Amino acid sequence: MSAQSAPAPLLIACALGIEHLALRTGDRGGAGGPVTFVRTGMGSKAAERSITGHLAGPALTQAAVLATGFCAGLAPGMHPGDLVVAEETRDPRGTVPCVGTDLLVKELVRILPGRTVHTGPLTGSDHVVRGMERSDLLATGAMAVDMESAATLLSAVRTGERPVAAVRVVVDAPEHELVRIGTVRGGISAFRVLRSILPAFFEWHRSLLLPRR
Repeated sequence: MSAQSAPAPLLIACALGIEHLALRTGDRGGAGGPVTFVRTGMGSKAAERSITGHLAGPALTQAAVLATGFCAGLAPGMHPGDLVVAEETRDPRGTVPCVGTDLLVKELVRILPGRTVHTGPLTGSDHVVRGMERSDLLATGAMAVDMESAATLLSAVRTGERPVAAVRVVVDAPEHELVRIGTVRGGISAFRVLRSILPAFFEWHRSLLLPRR
């Protein structure tokens, strides 16, 4: 296969070691092209540095980018293990629209029937959000918050035009605040949910490779 006809790669980015472990041990079958898993490290600066560096390499210049991992839910009634598909990511530096949100929701519902999937803006923070700060962020229209997705997607589109998306698993919610990630209890853990959803990411990626009519 020539370089011109080779399928565009997919870069899946997360921040934490436990997230990376979930992705690396998930179902790798069904990928529509080369897939690279990147652990960026925690925080927006680490994400920006990592993503910019990876996309500068020739192998990933045209890569689609999907940010994933855990997040804090902002709306009352959200539970650990719920899924959030971002319609856009936002932080003080800018807003990035996501591609293929409807397809991701459809695939996640198919893979995990009965699990709640939320859609809406995913906002960035430079610290762990607690207490009343959740209400302040919810009032802006955001559905969930994490520390890397906005920086990941903003860095991705700044290096070149490409499809981007963000899917996060709620690990912490208004009625279920956690001291640390290891204290997740009840139902399927956020780790197991994250480990199970790779096929949805691959289907999203495959859809981008189809010729447009």
